[in-house]
Amino acid sequence: MTYLPFPDISPDIFSISLFGMTFALRWYALAYIAGLVIGWRIVTALVRRPALWRDGPPMTAAQVESLLTWIILGVILGGRLGYVVFYQPAQFLADPAQILRVWEGGMSFHGGFLGVVAATLIFCRNQRIPLLPTADALAVATPPGLLLGRIANFINAELWGRPTTLPWGVAFPGEAAQTCPGVIDVCARHPSQLYEAALEGLILGAVLLILVVRHGWLKRPGQTFGLFLAGYGLARFIVEFFRQADAQFITPDNPMGHVLQLGAAGMSMGQLLSLPMILAGLLLIVLARRRA
Repeated sequence: MTYLPFPDISPDIFSISLFGMTFALRWYALAYIAGLVIGWRIVTALVRRPALWRDGPPMTAAQVESLLTWIILGVILGGRLGYVVFYQPAQFLADPAQILRVWEGGMSFHGGFLGVVAATLIFCRNQRIPLLPTADALAVATPPGLLLGRIANFINAELWGRPTTLPWGVAFPGEAAQTCPGVIDVCARHPSQLYEAALEGLILGAVLLILVVRHGWLKRPGQTFGLFLAGYGLARFIVEFFRQADAQFITPDNPMGHVLQLGAAGMSMGQLLSLPMILAGLLLIVLARRRA
């Protein structure tokens, strides 16, 4: 069997020991920071180009900075609470203190997305800013963060894919190397994190940017945001066929965790949560084009 060895990359960029304590900057944290900063600069660049909008930019550059603070809170709180509710509610109900231990990992994109939606709704209402044009700008700004976040997942050797014999399968270290049924030698897996980085970050981001800058998609409020929802949902739905299910969904009668044991038409949790995004995105696109 051919496969690619996992690259020797430490999850920590650097670490410092002071007074008996170790402080480290991790690639995952840097991905979050860089994604938010890049997104902020993209939205600022968009609102400084009035020609891109039908009725002018929805906010000023100064308001974009204020919105960034709300977005950060939405991402962290929504991502953590989404992981608790969607993926491991029983474990966290048994020990609620774990909810606050964000440094131990456990964030949900769908939860973070809902957190950003809530933060944007509150901010737009308080500032009397039009909601749909703001959502369109945020949609363009989000894919770079998704790209960097999935690359960080790969560096952390987490969220790996299902076993494969394809030549680009990666032999991940740790638990991933020990859970391939019937495999004695090397357990190679789909690098599903990189699949997501390409689909959700690179391709979706490039399509949105081209449509916005060259084809005037911001002139139809809600259309760009709708395409982001549908595009992300479709990309995530596809990648779920290659991504290993979370441990809590693996049971003796379902050793690979291919489907949820919830009667959900054989869909994974990621696919189940992505379907509403796809439907809502398509509906937004249709409504935006009808209004125009």
